[in-house]
Amino acid sequence: MNDKFIALVGAGYWGKNLLRNLYELDVLHTVCEVNKKIINERKKAFPDVRYTTSYNEILANKEIKAVVIATPAATHYQKAKEAILADKDVYVEKPLALKVEEGEELVKLAKERNRILMVGHILRYHPAVIKLKELIKKGELGKIQYIYSNRLNIGKLRVEENILWSFAPHDISVMLMLVGEEPVKIDAFGEAILNKDIHDVTLTILEFKNGIRGHIFVSWLHPFKEQKLIVVGSKSMAVFDDTSKEKLFIYPHKIEWKDGKIPVAHKAEYYTVEVEQKEPLKEEMKHFIQCVLERKTPYTDGEEGLRVLKILNKCQKSLEKSSFTTLTTPLFKSKTTNFFVHPSSYIDENVVIGEGTRIWHYCHILKGSKIGKKCTIGQNVMIGPDVRIGDRCKIQNNVSVYKGVTLEDEVFCGPSCVFTNVITPRAFVERKHEFKPTLVKRGATIGANATVVCGVTIGKYALIGAGAVVTEDVPDYALYLGVPARHSGWVCKCGVVLTHKVKSKSKEQLTCSNCGSRYILDEERFLMEEKI
Repeated sequence: MNDKFIALVGAGYWGKNLLRNLYELDVLHTVCEVNKKIINERKKAFPDVRYTTSYNEILANKEIKAVVIATPAATHYQKAKEAILADKDVYVEKPLALKVEEGEELVKLAKERNRILMVGHILRYHPAVIKLKELIKKGELGKIQYIYSNRLNIGKLRVEENILWSFAPHDISVMLMLVGEEPVKIDAFGEAILNKDIHDVTLTILEFKNGIRGHIFVSWLHPFKEQKLIVVGSKSMAVFDDTSKEKLFIYPHKIEWKDGKIPVAHKAEYYTVEVEQKEPLKEEMKHFIQCVLERKTPYTDGEEGLRVLKILNKCQKSLEKSSFTTLTTPLFKSKTTNFFVHPSSYIDENVVIGEGTRIWHYCHILKGSKIGKKCTIGQNVMIGPDVRIGDRCKIQNNVSVYKGVTLEDEVFCGPSCVFTNVITPRAFVERKHEFKPTLVKRGATIGANATVVCGVTIGKYALIGAGAVVTEDVPDYALYLGVPARHSGWVCKCGVVLTHKVKSKSKEQLTCSNCGSRYILDEERFLMEEKI
């Protein structure tokens, strides 16, 4: 066989990296690129390489025994098929194809014609990932419980494929390798921000038969590059950080169960794991060359590429579903779907949501929480765990309702108002046992940016002014303003401040100028609605 027996098809954004490696490995025969401007650019760095714009020329050349395809994803199937039919071995960048049936056809065709078919899942050849697999196999991390990955960047924005198909195949491939089986349940949701129907951000949720769960978060609308894979085991946690100089870290944290019920985390210092300094792409190309020369099955062969393709296909179908309850989380189970949850929000297990309630963008409802009927939960709200919220409540944007807080029916929480649950918090002192309950009674209003210090009760139909800081109990119908908040008047059930006063015998009577409701102050200066 001629020493230079591989042709590169596509020398653009990623192809230039393949070109360099194939050139350095001294196996590059010809580069095929339809864009003459790109060819002129590549000639500056690699002037002695042969270039062509004709793919048919590559297919007809008997000296070329294998092709490396780095063209747009939509062309992978056709170009790989043509190469296999021309009796060429094929390496194709991820994904193998865009349709499952196309991937199946390529796998079948390669098998029938005894051709090598390899898919570019580069992380499988990363020394740190290989080392991570060794640690898991040896039991260094204990029983694997949870794996999640972040692949985030701001860079090339594609229109021919969404972020799921562009970024997620790498992490799906690695997760399948680490877990050792395929998922039994797949859910995905995301946002198409720049272009309609082209998702820029997606979150994929995988559940495996052995109980392991995985999350894959990908985005090309992120302010900086982040490529991390975290494996949580019963003994230790491992972090693969591809943007760090030292790639693999072990955190030997321990979880102790007090009385068999309460988990307590014991943190330990992390340490780095020594990893061979090798370029993953070069290792991947070396493996492809070896498979071609020795007729070996690649680690990421067509079958492996097809498994990833099937998962991508299921993720895409999940993205396209209109059922918001399906798109939040597989842990969330409900007997009713008569409520709305935006697909960007996340609902934990054991959560109850009442009929007619609407939960909008980027919210998180933690386990054990119960939300009543016909509530409106605005953007970026966190509730829980174990919080109780009554019927017809309205919680505006950027509010966190922590454990210990209870909202009765028809409570209004203004934008960015704040609840607390510990009086003297410290980052380094565990004080969950010191949580103080806060009760907001029926119909009360908490103004924008107000703060409610824990351990107080806010009476029914009370009104807390914007920016106030509540440090004491608030009576029914009371108006509280200022820092710290002080009693500044009374409000009607309809929300209007009561100003019209009439002396009636020994009691003071107040009448609402808006709705006509009448109230009386008793001897202890507590306001009560007068029943007519």
